[in-house]
Amino acid sequence: MTRVYVAAGSNVDAVCNLRLAAQELQRSFGKVDFSPAYRNAAVGFEGEDFINYVAGFDTPCSVDEVINELQRIEGLCGRTRDAPKWAPRRMDLDILLYGDLITERPGLVLPRPDLLRRPYMLGPLADIAGEHVHPTAGETIAALWARFDHAAHAMTRVALGLADRGSAEAG
Repeated sequence: MTRVYVAAGSNVDAVCNLRLAAQELQRSFGKVDFSPAYRNAAVGFEGEDFINYVAGFDTPCSVDEVINELQRIEGLCGRTRDAPKWAPRRMDLDILLYGDLITERPGLVLPRPDLLRRPYMLGPLADIAGEHVHPTAGETIAALWARFDHAAHAMTRVALGLADRGSAEAG
């Protein structure tokens, strides 16, 4: 079994799509731990605020099988594969960490390089995996988050009602 952490984000019908994604992640992978959800400004384009959380689960699936399942879930939320990169999103599911796998190939770089630069990925990950050691940085996620410039990109906690689904989210 491999422990996988996935960032989920949406700024189009975000609450509905994030709840649907959470439900589908549980359907596909069983027990899933959810971080609290956070609202933050769009990055890279002008648009509605995003809501983001991180999900963690154990799976026997290969990284490619996980990617295929995440893309299926994105599709259920209305995302098309030809959507522009820096634009509003109905759903964005990105693998942050797949165990301790370090890889770089077309379409996949792990650990996700912007994890250490994006508070809406690193902060929620620290909420549920603070003691996990980042495979390339060699430090715990909590230590990396403690040094992060939190004021540079404000995040506000949002209750999505995922706490009853085995998450770390509190009301």
